[in-house]
Amino acid sequence: MLLRVRVTLPDRPGTLGQVARTLGVSGADIVQVVVLERLGGRAVDDFTVVWPGAARVERLLAGLAAIPGVRVDGVWRAIGAPTTTGQDAELLAQVAANPADGLASLVDAVPGLLAAEWAVAAVVPVDWASRSGGGGATVGHASWRTPVPPQLPEVTPLRARSMTMPDGGHFAVAPFGRAGLVLVVSREHNETLTPAAFHSTEVDRLAQLVRASAVILGDRLDLVGSPTVTANP
Repeated sequence: MLLRVRVTLPDRPGTLGQVARTLGVSGADIVQVVVLERLGGRAVDDFTVVWPGAARVERLLAGLAAIPGVRVDGVWRAIGAPTTTGQDAELLAQVAANPADGLASLVDAVPGLLAAEWAVAAVVPVDWASRSGGGGATVGHASWRTPVPPQLPEVTPLRARSMTMPDGGHFAVAPFGRAGLVLVVSREHNETLTPAAFHSTEVDRLAQLVRASAVILGDRLDLVGSPTVTANP
């Protein structure tokens, strides 16, 4: 299976090589490395690896923890192929080519792009500001693997941001800027894997996709209609 491993490490020569060697010795086959951040002598890197399904992740974590200065921020299952250059542009081209299904195309594709489990286009009611916690969002479209009903956070259609729940699950949300629509993407915590929170670069990427899709789809977003599935906050 594909795993995403997020590591914070000292930004100095040799440390990245140590991490890569440790992943290899543990049984992981590295297929991609993405640098999310380099700041203050530290770096945050995402490794996408092929991991033997029967192998214990604890072995991998123990090996990485033994490297001085290295911290594992999360290990979780990656859905779909690793991110490659041009995927965002290809997705937006699909949205533009078939605007009738544009919102569905965006929602269905985002989990694979952000190594998440599921995504929904949530419809926030027009009177959200008067409601306690801004709750009451419903689902306009849901991707594959979305639970029914999805346990959505208390979203408001104001700004893109990341959110972490008390149970350890993580969300990234980005508003479309019209029709009360907000794209919500989820990484869920489970007994064996602990995902990392959405990094600011991932939230920015999501916001850019949503803004571009909103421009392409325009008035079609106003026609999402009354959702039939109610989400529990």
